[in-house]
Amino acid sequence: MSEEKPTRATAARTSKFATPGEGSTTAISVVTMVGIFLPTPETVFTRLYESAMGQLTDAPLAEHFGWSMFRVFSAFVAACLTAIPIGIAMGVSRIARGIFDPPIEFYRPLPPLAYLPLIVIWFGIDELSKVLLIYLACFAPLAMSARAGVRSVSQEQIHAAYSMGASKWQVIRHVIVPAAMPEILTAMRIAIGFGWTTLVAAEMVAATRGLGQMVLNASNFLRTDIVIMGIVVIGAVAYLFDLLMRYVEHLVVPWKGKV
Repeated sequence: MSEEKPTRATAARTSKFATPGEGSTTAISVVTMVGIFLPTPETVFTRLYESAMGQLTDAPLAEHFGWSMFRVFSAFVAACLTAIPIGIAMGVSRIARGIFDPPIEFYRPLPPLAYLPLIVIWFGIDELSKVLLIYLACFAPLAMSARAGVRSVSQEQIHAAYSMGASKWQVIRHVIVPAAMPEILTAMRIAIGFGWTTLVAAEMVAATRGLGQMVLNASNFLRTDIVIMGIVVIGAVAYLFDLLMRYVEHLVVPWKGKV
């Protein structure tokens, strides 16, 4: 007579008494995650309304939003005014490439939090350090894309311009820069994304206002409803700016993808 093999259920229980801690915790974990750490959309929109009315934090949402917009877009504009000319210069001049390429390639892979302490030590905790951190995050992709756009210009176009009597500066202005504009506009879309992702790190530096500071402060108290609200606001603003950049790209370089 063969002995009956114990099933999985009977093998798990060796006696009729319950072992401390025994049993599945899947249902409890799901309820905990959904109920505590993942607030409902209704709760998030309620916090958005309360923050807009100034009832949630020490400042209304418009003030946090205004400070973050100032920091991100002032850094972005400064990066566009400096990185794009430097990238174009790197593409047309080996001297400029030899000067600017090593430091850009050195700091480009570094995360902003790596050089944040140095920026605080050198520039203090005022707005300059916050804007500078976002500026550095935007600078590298703009410069490298501008350089790549210049290097992708067709040599036939350049030679044709020279054969018609154009000077070097005329070739740069009328041939190279227009041909590099698609790459530059794409880099602007990427750079503003880097700017928004660096915003939270920038507002760690003694900031009392800003969307990133609001998210960080809420995370310290496990207020995930406020954290998700801040994420939604930051993502919505970044997406609207990306739509604006697509429209500008359609106006400035209508030939992109058609030649």
